[in-house]
Amino acid sequence: MAGKQKILIVDDDENIAELIDLYLTKECFDTKIVNDGESALSVYETYEPNLILLDLMLPGIDGYQVCREIRSKNPTPIIMLSAKGEVFDKVLGLELGADDYMEKPFDSKELVARVKAVLRRCTQTKVEAPTSDTKVVEYPDLIISLNDYSVMYNGQYLDMPPKEIELLFFLASQPNQVFTREQLLDHIWGYEYAGDTRTVDVHIKRLREKISDHAAWRLHTVWGVGYKFEARSV
Repeated sequence: MAGKQKILIVDDDENIAELIDLYLTKECFDTKIVNDGESALSVYETYEPNLILLDLMLPGIDGYQVCREIRSKNPTPIIMLSAKGEVFDKVLGLELGADDYMEKPFDSKELVARVKAVLRRCTQTKVEAPTSDTKVVEYPDLIISLNDYSVMYNGQYLDMPPKEIELLFFLASQPNQVFTREQLLDHIWGYEYAGDTRTVDVHIKRLREKISDHAAWRLHTVWGVGYKFEARSV
């Protein structure tokens, strides 16, 4: 139906997929179910979902590869679903560009809440995107733009997932202000992340791997508190 937000459910467990479908259709979402990675990539192009619920353990192309393929072309929000609860698995999912990671089994109300929160965050970003350059922050050798979700560092465009760009922009747009991990989760992810605050640490680590400290600025850890983008006089 017109106006409904579309959710692509990718899970090889038909019972789980149908249960998720039931929860989401009750909340007036338009849904489509596929059971393998290859079908997910094919249906994604025609269905054009607003959000993807992506199981990791899929036959053929696994969820990690599906995430890579989609993220290389589009910032469509992705929530990964997995029975794997190890930190490594969560970190890998987030590094590949997932917006959230939920362990199975999960509570139906929490799943719906996270779907709504991620969509709300995405919608707010699109609505608030200005036509002027107010969504561009510039420093020596660094330009961050939310107009086209780009980061130019030392004259080269960097390949970054949306959440890394949003986090860098948020910190850089408020230089020398310290934010706790909880504040950053709330601002960037748009809700109280049910996981732990290592999500922020993972994204900061990835940013530091791509941009080094500069004479005029740096990403600085304030031990015991959080992070800030430190602008320095040169």
